[in-house]
Formats: sequence, C-alpha cells, structure tokens
Amino acid sequence: MQPVNNDAPCVFVVGGSAGIGRAIAKALLAEGAQVVIFSRSDPLGLPGLEGAHWWPLDLTRSDDSRRELAHAVTRFGPRLTAVFYSAVAYGSGRAPLLDVPESQWRDQLATNLNGLWQTLAATLPALLARAPGLFVGLSSEVVYNAGPLRAGYAATKAAASSLLHSVAQEYPESQLRVVQLLPAGMVDTPGIRRRRDACFDYSSYMSSTCFQDVAVQLYRTLGGGAHGRALVVDAKGQVHDVSHQLPGSQSRQST
Repeated sequence: MQPVNNDAPCVFVVGGSAGIGRAIAKALLAEGAQVVIFSRSDPLGLPGLEGAHWWPLDLTRSDDSRRELAHAVTRFGPRLTAVFYSAVAYGSGRAPLLDVPESQWRDQLATNLNGLWQTLAATLPALLARAPGLFVGLSSEVVYNAGPLRAGYAATKAAASSLLHSVAQEYPESQLRVVQLLPAGMVDTPGIRRRRDACFDYSSYMSSTCFQDVAVQLYRTLGGGAHGRALVVDAKGQVHDVSHQLPGSQSRQST
C-alpha cells in the first residue's frame, strides 16, 4: 500500500474496482482527493487510478469486512471527508423467486444492505468528527419500481434506500450530509455485461462516467443543499430530484 498523503482529504469508495464506483474514484483522484478503494479484486494499475489506495474487502464475509472497515477507519479516519458506497450484488440474472437459490439472496443481503449498514456504522463517527461529513449511496430505480424476476435485488436496494433516508433524518445538515444517486436508465458496467449475450447492443445504455461530474460536485460542496435527497443522473450527467420525476421501470427490459 502506498504512503499516505497527510494533507489531502480522504474519500472511501466502497465497490470502487469497476463500473460506477471506479468512474467515481477516477474523478475524485483527478480532483486531488486521497482515494481508498474497497473491493475484492485489486483495481490498482488500471488507467486513471494512479495514486489510489486499495483495501481488500469482501462484504459477503461479515466478520472480516467489519474488521477491515474498522482498521481502515483507524488508519485514515482523521482525514476521512466522504464515503461513496457503490458495492452491489445483482445476482446471476433475472429469475422467478422460486428459481433463485438462497445463496444468491444471502449475497444480495450481504452486499446491498448489510455491507451498507457496516460501512455506515464504521465510518459515521469519523465523518461526524469532520462536521460535516458526506455519505453518498448508489441507489437504483428498483427502489421505486418493484418488478418481476428481480425480487431479491429490488428488496435489498429498497431497504438500503430506506436505511439511508432514515440516517439522513437522524442528523442535521451541519453534521452530516447523506445523498443518494441513481441512474435514469441502464448502465453499461462489467456486472451487467456478465449477464448479457456476447452480441448484446449497449448503445442505449448509460456510461458509468455519467456519474463523475455530480460526484465531484458533491465532494467539492460536501453535499451542501443535497442532504437527504435522492438524485437521478441521466445519460448527459444532468441531475434531478427523484421527487420531481420518478425513474422509469426497467423491469421489462432485457435480462
């Protein structure tokens, strides 16, 4: 692990080795933040992640992940300014509830909900000590559009969103800013590509880079004015509050 820059604000990106998390980590590194990426696979050496730290983390191993998060906060906590939670477990593909193995349900619980709870429990004391600290959770349209063939994903993401909204109401904006981001449409990520045919056409899908501008803006302002809000990000990187327009359902789209 690289030497710590004692001057730069520190940002944790949980689930930052691929997809939206990696795009956010790249943007924050370019902004000058000290970025710590938490993931199972080592992302260092990939273009745009030069200077990042990698902290191995497997959220499906609850005791280990709790311990690793605590160790990371001990090391970086005094400079921890923001946390972006982008870890996600989709499952192997859309399927009726009775065809989904319990192991997949447990992985979704561990990553989408319990991992979020563990990250909040570990990092909130450090963020509150900075006053205000910023916590950003990556949400999903399934929070607002329950649909067939993805019950576990929808249930765990909806619970995660409720958890973040509840935490936001426990603290005033002067102490903590809690913000949720979600895409307006499907996003082209490695996790999605693993579930698609090799010839699938992704031309209508959003890019993970659509989240970079809003992530940098939230970092610069520490989420000022966005506390407790869920923000929808579109393909051009433009943002609107979910209360103004709900995202469309993707439940009938390709599996």
